[in-house]
Amino acid sequence: MDPAVRASRALAAPLLDPEFVEVGASGRRWTYEEMLAGLPEMAGGAEGGPRHEPEAFTGVLLAPGVVHLTYETLLDGRRVRRSSLWRRDPGAPAGSGLRMYYHQGTPVPGADGHP
Repeated sequence: MDPAVRASRALAAPLLDPEFVEVGASGRRWTYEEMLAGLPEMAGGAEGGPRHEPEAFTGVLLAPGVVHLTYETLLDGRRVRRSSLWRRDPGAPAGSGLRMYYHQGTPVPGADGHP
């Protein structure tokens, strides 16, 4: 969520699994390459501009090396519920190497963000 990371392929690429897929709120499917190419232009990516404000993180270990993370973000008054699957790079040392494998964000209806 850091604009410096979003703007840098070198910083963002290690955080995404090579088989990464995102299903956006529009229904568009994003691949690893599409996401890395588009990330600098997406909302929250400009240095000094509005930033995603994350909150309410919950993580659940689904299997060894696979974590399901849920949280919410607020950007320019728009609240989004987010869900992502992270899996460990099999070649990474123990305790490191989690990469986002799947992500989906769903806008929250209503002005206050809570239905």
